Amino acid sequence: MIDSERFIELETRVAFQEHTLAELNDVVSSQSRELLALRLQLERALADLKTLRGLLYADPSVEPPPPHY
Repeated sequence: MIDSERFIELETRVAFQEHTLAELNDVVSSQSRELLALRLQLERALADLKTLRGLLYADPSVEPPPPHY
């Protein structure tokens, strides 16, 4: 009887660990997708910032001369 009780206890532990691993896998997968989305957003924001810097700090020699009155 003792061996069967021990076996049942081990099976219960394994089942609990499998369930916990599945939950952790779901969390890691979700965070991976979220990280990818945030990385893409950051890349777009940096590209926009680079464009804006180019527009704000344009080379004065490239700008057209002011109108003469």
